[in-house]
Amino acid sequence: MPLDCCERARGSVSWQRFPPDRRRQARVASRTGRRDVMEVMFDRVAGLDVGKDSVTVCVRTPGPRGGRRSVTRTFKTMFGSLRVMRDWLVETGVTIAAMESTSTYWKPPFYCLEEVMEVWLLNAAHMKAVPGRKSDVRDAEWIAQLLEHGLLAPSFVPPPEIRRLRMLTRYRDQLMGDRVREIVRLELMLEDASIKLSSVVSSLKTVSARAMLTAMIDGESDPLRLADMAKGKLRRKIPDLAQALTGHFDANHARLARSMLRRLDLVEQALAELDAVIVDACRPWQRQIELLQTIPGVGPKVAQVIIAETGGDMSRFPTAAHLAAWAGLAPAMHESAGRQTPTGKRHGNKWLAAMLVEAAGSVGRMHGKNYLAAQHARLLKRRGMGRAQVAVAHSILIAAYWMLKRDEPYHDLGADWHRRRNDDAHTRRLVAQLEHLGHTVTLSPAA
Repeated sequence: MPLDCCERARGSVSWQRFPPDRRRQARVASRTGRRDVMEVMFDRVAGLDVGKDSVTVCVRTPGPRGGRRSVTRTFKTMFGSLRVMRDWLVETGVTIAAMESTSTYWKPPFYCLEEVMEVWLLNAAHMKAVPGRKSDVRDAEWIAQLLEHGLLAPSFVPPPEIRRLRMLTRYRDQLMGDRVREIVRLELMLEDASIKLSSVVSSLKTVSARAMLTAMIDGESDPLRLADMAKGKLRRKIPDLAQALTGHFDANHARLARSMLRRLDLVEQALAELDAVIVDACRPWQRQIELLQTIPGVGPKVAQVIIAETGGDMSRFPTAAHLAAWAGLAPAMHESAGRQTPTGKRHGNKWLAAMLVEAAGSVGRMHGKNYLAAQHARLLKRRGMGRAQVAVAHSILIAAYWMLKRDEPYHDLGADWHRRRNDDAHTRRLVAQLEHLGHTVTLSPAA
């Protein structure tokens, strides 16, 4: 497919990342229909359209008469077929390949090719789909043509050791989600039996709640005996517990509760085993994890996720703003005809963003004891809980960027930093107004 429709690429996000002269060449090529106007950045490239069962590969190489030559082949995604594909690309002299991030199907061909050549993983939203007669062959050709002219930007793919750690931390996050969903199912089942235990205890996972539920499953129905199983501070609520445990908990409810508690025990056991595996896998980054835990609200799990998702190497991100945008914690921008439209935060790494927002929620419960807690309280009044947590998560990530880059612990600005900054700005404004009126102002600190 000729590259004479460059307007398709101009609408993509990655288009604006290239210099004006490159974009000007593409527009000239679009108007004149000439392919040779745009400069070829890579001589031998490959574009891959990846599916679950097959991968279509288009190789673009210099032609015999000075033009460009395309060869397209389709391979199965089995390991043996991928090795055949890799050998064919090496024989043709391909030095760089690109593919879309299609679900998790991109991983086998990416891992197979990264050993012998440079491979770019592309965000599908950054490329215009081929309109009209769309097919895997045309998609592969379009990716190859955009790549050879340098109109694509690769996504961040960490090295193998970080990918293995990332797989562990993401699986732990999924197990924690399974635990929450199972607890919700248990709570809804108890509501069906008119058992309001969750209205009195802090969580159904506590020792007291589990003891009461186990007794109910075994056939105990006396609310006073069940309430007397409370331990610690919960014994102060024995009268409330007796009322909450009065209902119609029958054999069917007991059967469901037994099954749910069994699944909860299995999830808890898997989480305990996985935590030990993750701690052992994080030993090479123990120094970075200890530094990150000096940030308020950041515990071992949050620090492990930061390392697993970013790789701990901040040199991959030019600035802290690039890292925040990649994580999806920076505000998106939409401007048309000089008018800006609020679009909320942009899409990014959902695993990292979710963990940082959770850490920001724990910071909000510190009641203004540090800079982050004061920022959360200040924004909570004006913008609401959601925006306050995203803003604090953004601040945590920015702090993590500079701490890992400089290899230094967290330095808190103080809970009164916002007030001090506003007072200094107010003082400068008043002094500027007096000087504008022709006065000479000399400030002396009060005793």
